[in-house]
Amino acid sequence: MPHAASAAKAQKPLGPAFFARSVHEVAPDLIGATLLFDGVGGIIVEVEAYHHTDPAAHSYRGPTPRNQVMFGPPGFIYVYRSYGLHWCVNFVCEPEGTAAAVLIRALEPTVGLPTMQRRRGLDEVRRLCAGPGNVCAALGITRDHNGLPLDSPPLAVLPRTRAPEVAVGVRIGITKAADRPWRYGLKGSKFLSKPFPATGNGERRHIVR
Repeated sequence: MPHAASAAKAQKPLGPAFFARSVHEVAPDLIGATLLFDGVGGIIVEVEAYHHTDPAAHSYRGPTPRNQVMFGPPGFIYVYRSYGLHWCVNFVCEPEGTAAAVLIRALEPTVGLPTMQRRRGLDEVRRLCAGPGNVCAALGITRDHNGLPLDSPPLAVLPRTRAPEVAVGVRIGITKAADRPWRYGLKGSKFLSKPFPATGNGERRHIVR
């Protein structure tokens, strides 16, 4: 998509100040932003928030060689392997030592579609970046990129151009603190890893600034 690529180049990436806030502010504010890695990526449509006081967070029991990046300054990526199979990318948030991060669960692919389709071995655009493992596979992110800054090449997180309507619900695939409504998604998006239940079933939605 030439138009999307040229528009992305004209924007200034979000810097450490954006990510130095509460993870519960950053997570919904990322919905509608654009994640690019080596010029390939798309619009962030689904995320989950994690904090060191949260039993589901990798940082809950303190720093380890694996999670050390989470305890560093905000605005860097934390990459880990899920179930020994898939890489997952997180954005480190809050002041250094807080160990909070936002897991990127799904993108709407907009830039570099042929590259993502080749890496994923499928043509269906809707499924290219649906799920955290698929995001990393499509963008080519691995553990080798752990600790890279979000505002310098090859990474860029570009600000959204309008405030979207954001759906809020419980996180997916965890057993600890599974009832916390710390999952956020673009309401009505067909690119989510899993739909949000209707608001009448205990989910809620709101307009993000």
